[in-house]
Amino acid sequence: MRTHGWGGSPPASDEEAVARIKDATHRCVRELGGATTIAHVAAALGISRQTVYRYFPGTDAMLIAAALDGTHDFLARLSRRLRSVTDPGEAMVEAVAYTVQEIPHEPYLRLLLDVEGGNSLLRSVTADTARTIGRSLLDQSAVDWDGAGIGPDQLGELIEWTLRVIQSFLLDPGDPARTPDELRGFLRRWLAPAVEVAARPAARPAAGPRAAS
Repeated sequence: MRTHGWGGSPPASDEEAVARIKDATHRCVRELGGATTIAHVAAALGISRQTVYRYFPGTDAMLIAAALDGTHDFLARLSRRLRSVTDPGEAMVEAVAYTVQEIPHEPYLRLLLDVEGGNSLLRSVTADTARTIGRSLLDQSAVDWDGAGIGPDQLGELIEWTLRVIQSFLLDPGDPARTPDELRGFLRRWLAPAVEVAARPAARPAAGPRAAS
């Protein structure tokens, strides 16, 4: 553990050091967004970049670790909105619409979902960290996904689809952009029915006897 820097008060453990690095990252991201680097965080803490590298192998790893913490408040708010929603289609509508609505106030979501014009933390919305966030979005509802007929494999596809839908609205909100109510109406017409079909597929008619040749 270094004995200088850290504003004259070095951390007592590696866990405290990581927590303080994340806190400094939060401050830098609020100011700089996707331009934040290890150098910015090190300067904010009064330590060297090499000290930060002891805990994080690079800027992306540091930002992703901070992002997983930084989305907690957003997910808590979404959970309060969805805690009584048991319908799969309606849960998807609200998860997508609320995320799109809140993105301007959520710097980490903007980074994770590639809305920073090339400064994304992730190489794609199908990266593991993005899927973790996507799963968290769906987990905020009271939907019994397995009981609704959406098993683990389908749920993975639904998470990917959710992330792609959100990203598309963020990259191109439309001209003019829809109001929150208009967006929910749009999603209820087109997204919710697709989820309902996936959750409760219509029984296929039994094949009839083959015609005699």
